[in-house]
Amino acid sequence: MDLTREEESALKGEQGETMQTAYRILVATGEATDAEKLIPIEWAHLSGVNYNTIGDAGEEFLSSISKDARVKVKTSLNPMGFDIDNVSNYNLDNNFISKQLSIKKSYETMGVIPSFSCIPYEIFDNPKKGTQVSFAESNAAIHANSFDNLKTNKESAFSALASALTGKSPYSSLRKATSSKLTIRMKVDNPNELTYGMLGFFAGKVGNESVNISGIGHMDRRSCKSLCGGMGTSGTCAKFDFDEDDSESEKIDFDENEMNKIYDELNTCEKGDLITLGSPQLGLEEISDLALRLKGRSFKKRCMIFCPRIIKEQATKLGHTNKLEQAGCEILSDCCTCLTPLIKKEEVDAVTTNSIKGAYYLKNSNGVDVNLKSLSEIIKDETK
Repeated sequence: MDLTREEESALKGEQGETMQTAYRILVATGEATDAEKLIPIEWAHLSGVNYNTIGDAGEEFLSSISKDARVKVKTSLNPMGFDIDNVSNYNLDNNFISKQLSIKKSYETMGVIPSFSCIPYEIFDNPKKGTQVSFAESNAAIHANSFDNLKTNKESAFSALASALTGKSPYSSLRKATSSKLTIRMKVDNPNELTYGMLGFFAGKVGNESVNISGIGHMDRRSCKSLCGGMGTSGTCAKFDFDEDDSESEKIDFDENEMNKIYDELNTCEKGDLITLGSPQLGLEEISDLALRLKGRSFKKRCMIFCPRIIKEQATKLGHTNKLEQAGCEILSDCCTCLTPLIKKEEVDAVTTNSIKGAYYLKNSNGVDVNLKSLSEIIKDETK
């Protein structure tokens, strides 16, 4: 890789141990992806926030580097393990709480925005088209590339943090002009958000860096997020192109048969003990829609809704949170359905959700059974 004098200096340790480590990560990543240089980025979004995912080693590392490390670009943050406003309601281990708060403090000390959200594209203004960013959250990286006209690779927790500290990222893969070599033809009639999530899950399995999709029609915001969430869960693919007339690429169909295979893989039971909505987290439009759908109705069992804190604050001002709480919803900020200790297999046998991403992690990480339903089915079956 061609490095500038400043980059060479940092790599040699002349700018301190933390910057040396950051540049080592970027150079190693660049060499592995055939990057010829590092380029500036304008925004980093970090994963590696939940204590469940990074453990003691991650917590200690962040505590150590936060003594002198500061981010050089706008940097936002993925969800953590709980909502600090009601953590006492969930019988969490004191060690988990302490370590999670340490992680929170370390990031804030480094100048990271404590957004605790997996949907940065809904709570921040996007930069101009073509801007280079560094997103570690998989659904956000895919959304950035596919819907927001930004450029990012599907970064790791380490590479995104290194980019935040240096303001640089390797110029490789999806940061360059690319074309999809595989076209997935949508062959399912009357799709809903669950269908699009399964389409994304399928695309993640069969695609490489990017895929083309034809026959998809109009998608609302919930469906776009479901598509990105599903794709980010099942593979390394990090971009959708939408081209109806790509005659040169390989073709593969996503039909009822493929959809049913994914449904059977992730749906493991016929009913859940509780309901979760928000993986990816819900935005204001979805919160507003849900409040409207629940008018005059209430859930027959616990329903946990996950959204960014700023969205909850906006929804409260509009009167939506009061309506949702009257309908039996628990509204949680700063955390997400995925990998949360708020849902324990010792306390819950099964969860009903409309999220493919949520279903995957609830099944494989939390160890609970999953009942997959669309939002319309959840409201029809689970409210009175």
